[in-house]
Amino acid sequence: MKTAQNSLPKWILVVSGVIALLELGVSLSLCFSPESVLESVDLEAKGVDYLIYMWAARQFALGFIFGFATIKKSIPMLTLAYIFFLVMMVGDLFIGISQKENPLIIGALVMLIISSAMIFIINKRHHI
Repeated sequence: MKTAQNSLPKWILVVSGVIALLELGVSLSLCFSPESVLESVDLEAKGVDYLIYMWAARQFALGFIFGFATIKKSIPMLTLAYIFFLVMMVGDLFIGISQKENPLIIGALVMLIISSAMIFIINKRHHI
């Protein structure tokens, strides 16, 4: 199993590391500068801060998971991280469609393609 884990190409680790950093960055942005991420949301409304911190926690958890799986070079962990990411992006796609928010739709579609491709590539390499 150790040789399978060492067979991950560097570019897969780089992509996974970048996703980890992006997720951690979004989490920090939500905590410290939510207006930069949520332009159309009334940040003074009751309960909005709670939802922002919940979203930030979700992003932080995903970033941590991707980072840990990348550092460990673990095919099973990266596969699970990308599956979770894929499910999350499906949800974001539906939210974007329901809110008629084109940037969210486009971003979710791009990340759906990337996560699907990464799941396929990681597991194709694992079964060789």
